[in-house]
Amino acid sequence: MKDIVAIKRFKRFLQIEKGLSPNSIYSYTYDLKKFTDFLANKNKNILSATQDDVQQFLKYEKTKKHNSSRTLARSLAAIRQFYNFLSDTYGDVNNPTHKIETPHVEKTLPDFLSAEEVNKLFNSISENDVYQLRDKAIFELLYSCGLRITEAVELKIGNIDFENRLLKVTGKGSKERIVPMGNEAKRLLYKFIHESRPVILGDRNSDYLFVSKKGGMINRKSVWRLLKGYVDQTQINKNITPHTLRHSFATHLLERGADLRSVQALLGHVDISTTQVYTHMARKQLQEIHKKFHPKG
Repeated sequence: MKDIVAIKRFKRFLQIEKGLSPNSIYSYTYDLKKFTDFLANKNKNILSATQDDVQQFLKYEKTKKHNSSRTLARSLAAIRQFYNFLSDTYGDVNNPTHKIETPHVEKTLPDFLSAEEVNKLFNSISENDVYQLRDKAIFELLYSCGLRITEAVELKIGNIDFENRLLKVTGKGSKERIVPMGNEAKRLLYKFIHESRPVILGDRNSDYLFVSKKGGMINRKSVWRLLKGYVDQTQINKNITPHTLRHSFATHLLERGADLRSVQALLGHVDISTTQVYTHMARKQLQEIHKKFHPKG
């Protein structure tokens, strides 16, 4: 079995058996490609790689490519998953990652916006322009519903229940969850659907809620670019991405007393440890407030 065939079968396994998103599958195969390219320069292939080959690859990625521990850990996870797949599928296959420890990754707190910054951002976006109204509706779902960017752009008209103020969202691993939306999200969505979306679509049809000028689903990169433009106009001095609005959603809920399990369900996290990073964010914010305002801070 050639390495190209093995990787194709692994990719199919990730898609069909694991139900991973296209973005996750791309990350796995991208890391495997880097490893196979490294091996090719040594006249080796991925099916005959040794523990020493994997360690040399990680060292090369760290010293020559200057990749972070987080990136190295992700690459090792992809390689390890690939060999686990081979072993489970074909039996006696050597796993060269078996005794290699995962690089230690420091947990970093993602940036988030304060409530004042959120208001500043949203107030800068007009509802009188059809495209700005669309953008504002997207950002509102990212912030007030805690959606991932992919979840937002892949929403379809049929996913909205205005009467009960609910959204049906398809998250990672094709897992569906029901997410409540507040009054402001309902108002903006209703206004967008009735005033903006028909103008953007013209005589075209689309099942997707958020559409581009060409009438198709708006893509993730476009939303990143649009958000950056609005943030630049507000002069908010933070590295803001669509995911920052999701971070802000979780942080603000916890700061106002929401319990961790509820936030986990709203975010669609499988593992509560993923949600726990937001408790650190909220705690850090409280520490800064105490330091700034308490007479003995």
